[in-house]
Amino acid sequence: MQKEQNVNKVLTRLDVLFLAFGAMIGWGWVVLSGNWVIEAGTFGAMLAFILGGVLVVFVGLAYAELASAMPTTGGALIYVLRGIGYRPAFVASWALALGYISVVSFEAVALPTVIEYIFPNYKVGFLYSVNGYDVYASWALVGMVGSVFITIVNLMGVKFAALLQMVLTIIIAIIGLMLIFGAAVNGNVENADPLFIGGVAGVLTVAIMTPFMFVGFDVIPQTAEEMKIPPRSIGRILIVSVAAAVIWYVAIIFAVGFGLDQNALISSVLPTADAMSNVFGHGAFGIVLILGGVAGIITSWNSFIIGGSRIMYAMAEKKMLPAWFGRLHPKYGTPVNAILFIGALSTLAPMLGRPMLVWLVNAGGLAIVLAYFLVAVAFVRLRRLEPNMVRPFRAGESNAIGWAAVAFSLLFVALYLPGMPAALVWPYEWLILAGWWGAGFLMMFFMRHQQQAAQGYRYGARSA
Repeated sequence: MQKEQNVNKVLTRLDVLFLAFGAMIGWGWVVLSGNWVIEAGTFGAMLAFILGGVLVVFVGLAYAELASAMPTTGGALIYVLRGIGYRPAFVASWALALGYISVVSFEAVALPTVIEYIFPNYKVGFLYSVNGYDVYASWALVGMVGSVFITIVNLMGVKFAALLQMVLTIIIAIIGLMLIFGAAVNGNVENADPLFIGGVAGVLTVAIMTPFMFVGFDVIPQTAEEMKIPPRSIGRILIVSVAAAVIWYVAIIFAVGFGLDQNALISSVLPTADAMSNVFGHGAFGIVLILGGVAGIITSWNSFIIGGSRIMYAMAEKKMLPAWFGRLHPKYGTPVNAILFIGALSTLAPMLGRPMLVWLVNAGGLAIVLAYFLVAVAFVRLRRLEPNMVRPFRAGESNAIGWAAVAFSLLFVALYLPGMPAALVWPYEWLILAGWWGAGFLMMFFMRHQQQAAQGYRYGARSA
């Protein structure tokens, strides 16, 4: 049965906007914003996110044009397949799958972390230590139960998941705006001193985290076939969601920097929550922010199971992954096995403890930027090879946007490499990458016969 008969077109403009924006703002701003200010200073961290935002805006414009021209499940896979070729398409989609799965796993570790702020003594049943962090059974169980819940939500259909996303994203926005305006009124400029820490190295250390924080807009192309909106609107919604996320992160960094001084930041378990308490003068407001953080965990978790399962479903269709990943639920039209696979990985993540938070951010960030680079190259090549392609949304008349996206993507890839001030940490972050790409190369080997048969539809996106 063809996928058009199985995938349900149920998503509206608001559904799509909330899916993307909710994915991008998620929980990272609660658990990591204090680290950003400590590493680079208030203005340094803001500059890092503006730099990352420039990358994402250029890449987002390229995505917007391609998504409107090819509104097909698979996103980056389809664009790179048509614009460059089969193997680069595998690399782009496998990299993006790692990015999505790393976010999902990040949230499974973030949930017990936030519960620890509310109930500091709930950890019982010591298991072992990971990189100096003690893992307890009760702590890991919270993340595992949350993972099972989100997996079940996604199995029940994308419309139900989108409704949950909308409600929770509104809650996050209200609470985040309380923090931002509270800091603007009651914050202290002296708290923001020093404005810059670590110079260029400090800014770059924060900048390499930004692709991970901004990833989420590309959930839009992954669900293109499940939308009941005009193709031109897909591009517009994508750009609106990216711009809103850039503003959000810069404003949150401002609020934390002005809400707590350096000493308080360093000693705090969750500086964002403590900044909220400080600017409103009562500890209860920190708990309110934490509740917004829990909502953020769920929105991000939710979006990236959606995005990750769709990219794996599309890879299965193109014979890049076994057909098992392409099975759709007979009632809900969701890629059931891909959802279960990602859900299983995220359920295991809490067993590795809180250090996984930063490892996943950095390792997943490099994979995401690599996928962005290949999409940008595909954008430039398709402008040249298929100038008459119908593009309901155009990212300018020249190729300047595409070349800018290529340049910024290469710059960010370089930042992760050994010898750079913000290089990935050995061995943990490199081992995550090595394990993922090792599995990918094995997959290419075992699927080589199916891949040879699939070479004939390099341009299959036209009829997909």
